[in-house]
Parts: sequence; structure tokens; C-alpha cells
Amino acid sequence: MTITPTDPAEPWPAPRALAPVDVTVSLPGSKSLTNRALLLAAIADGPSVVRRALRSRDTLLMAGALTAIGAAVDTSGEDWTVTPGAFDRDAGVDCGLAGTVMRFVPPVAALSTGAISFDGDEHMRNRPVGEVLSALRSLGIEISEGDRLPFTVRGAGSVPGGAVTVDASKSSQFISALLLAGARYDKGVDVRHVGAPVPSLPHIEMTVQMLREQGVEVDDSDADRWRVAPGRVAPVDLVVEPDLSNAAPFLALAAVSGGSVTVRDWPRRTTQAGDALRQILADMGCTVSLTTDGLTVEGPASLNGVELDLHDVGELAPAVAALCALADTPSRLTGIEHIRGHETDRLAALATELSALGAHVTELEDGLEISPAPLHGGLFRTYADHRMAHAGVIIGAAVEGVLVENVATTSKTFPDFADFWSGLFPS
Repeated sequence: MTITPTDPAEPWPAPRALAPVDVTVSLPGSKSLTNRALLLAAIADGPSVVRRALRSRDTLLMAGALTAIGAAVDTSGEDWTVTPGAFDRDAGVDCGLAGTVMRFVPPVAALSTGAISFDGDEHMRNRPVGEVLSALRSLGIEISEGDRLPFTVRGAGSVPGGAVTVDASKSSQFISALLLAGARYDKGVDVRHVGAPVPSLPHIEMTVQMLREQGVEVDDSDADRWRVAPGRVAPVDLVVEPDLSNAAPFLALAAVSGGSVTVRDWPRRTTQAGDALRQILADMGCTVSLTTDGLTVEGPASLNGVELDLHDVGELAPAVAALCALADTPSRLTGIEHIRGHETDRLAALATELSALGAHVTELEDGLEISPAPLHGGLFRTYADHRMAHAGVIIGAAVEGVLVENVATTSKTFPDFADFWSGLFPS
């Protein structure tokens, strides 16, 4: 597949680790938790607070979307407050590059009496949302024609709710979008998935857990079926966990430098997909320990290649692929065809950029095969994708002369990432 890069800024010289890196870091909060909490707070039956909310482009877009349709979201402090309001106005929602805004907000906008228009960055017009729109139309919601951005939702003040069938094989967010708003529908919502297995199931588990914490009754006892009962949504009071997927490049830094990196406040129990890094890095030869200090990864003398099915944790694929390109034995990553529909076609992008730096990469329909080969410096393009930037800086930590295009795209989930990352390297 041909992909077109985006280059709005000068390439950034990725710092190289010339010695083992030994650091302890505190990471910003989870985007997935923050945006789900904000949305639930907007439809709760009283004021809410989201503590240690992630302040990033995606979360500010969510706050702006909810404010536009009628809630009041105060993002001025570390803890964000949300006061529900009347969804009774016409409004425009900027989705940017935030899939959670594009997919999660329309089911809530269906509760409005206004016309809510949605659009976003140019690339967002290629990302799938049609299953969510089709489900809403089947529930009686008026939505402009088409299955991509831009579109307009014209609500009637309430949604009858009931049974819907979706094919969520391209994104688990199609399921979460309907579940998050379902308690506010007259009959709740009964969502059935048909098609290939749903990717990224931990994200649906996160949604279900958060709904239950707000007093919403959810029945997920049947495979590929989720039922949300109608009822109140209790006000949110949540302390947001660190974003464990954003931990990937930092823990990878220990792996490629032979050093030690500790991420503070790593939860003992979590629904975040990033928790899978513990086992993945252990499989690659790292020493991994979880203590009261956090999660510590110590790098080995050399990295092992791995064979992994990343279907449930596809967001980790770019960082894992970068590590595999630095390993001493071959790797095979599968189960991730769905990441072709993320911020960019991540499989095509990874194959292109890793190969450009000397890696031997074979692009599969649902993954990548990566064989050991000497890597060299050069431009690593990111395609306006924060996870691609993470892959680039991991390679750059081990290979001299790597230039990362548009490293600022990391602001999607980690503001000031480049300065933070550079500060970890011994001077």
C-alpha cells in the first residue's frame, strides 16, 4: 500500500544512548481512561472530577467536544471538573486525530436536540466510523449520509435504544462508543458483534469496568454481546492511572541501552493494554519487576526476537517492532491487521521506515516479519502518528544519526515528549 508522509516540521535528531540509561520516570495519565471518564461525567447526574487528567491534544479535543454540545468542562487545573448541561444547541465538534472523539461523542450527541456536526484533520476522513453511525441510524437517529467524516447528528432529545448489531473487527471503539452512552437510552442498549474477532478487547473491558464503577448495570456474560441497562450514571471521581502504552519507549530505552528504567505508579491491576509490556519485554530477554517503586525493566546484553500475536494490544506494535528490528534473532508479529486503520496504516508505515534504515522487514496481511540486519541512520517518517514517533526514537536510541520527522505529533498523548525524552540521556 502506498502511504503519504506528513512533514510539518524539521526532522528531529533522536538522541543516542552511548551508555546504559538508569532513570526513574513519572508519566502522564492515560488518554483512554481520561476520555472515557470525561464522557461519562458529561452524562452523569451530577458534577464530577477527573483527577490527574492527561492534558494532551486528544483529551483537550474531548473536553472541547463535550463543552460544545452543552457540558461544562474546566481544564484549568490538574484535576478537571465536569458539570453536565442541557444538550440543546447546534454545535460543531473538532475531532482532530482523536478516534475516541470521532466515535464516542456521536452516541452522546444523539441525546441532543441540536444539530451536531463532526469533522477533523484530513487523515481522520479516512478512519472508519461507519459502524457507529449505522448503529445509531438503526436506533432511529438522524445522521447525514455517508460513513466517514464529515457528518452531522440531529438528535431528538432522547434515544429509544435497544438491540444493535455491529462489525467491530476494525476497532473495539465501535463497541465502547455505544456502551458508554447506553445507560442514557430509554431501553439501554444491547450490542452484538458479528464478524472477525474484536481487536483490543482490553479497551472494552476498561469501558465495562468504568461503567460499573459509575453504577451502570452491564451484562457481558455472553461472547460478543454486551447489554447496558437504562439508568443513572453516578458522578465520576477518578484518579487517572499513568498511560501504560506511553511507557513503551521508556521501558524500551532500558532494553536497547542495557540500562534500567523504572516507571512510577504502575498499577497492580489494570485494564490498560500497556500492561502487556511486562511479558513482552521479559520474552525479549529483559529482567522485569513490579514493586512499590513501580515497574522496573533492566536491559539484557542482547535482545531476543519474538513471535507474538498482538491482536489485543495492537497499539504496542510500533514500539515492539522497533525493538524487534534491534534484536539478534528473527521476529514475527501477527494479529494486527486492524492497525492499518489507525492514525496511519501502521503496518505499511513500519515496514517502509524500518526498511529505509536497513532492517529486513516483510509486510504480512496481518503483521510483520523482521529479521536481524545492521541498521543505519537516516530519516524516520511518522505520518502524523504518535506511535510511529515512539518507534523512531527507540531506533534512534540505539543507532547513530536517526532523524525523526514531526516528533511533535507525540503531543497527541504526551505533551513535551521530545524535551522529556532528551533529558533522560547522560550528557
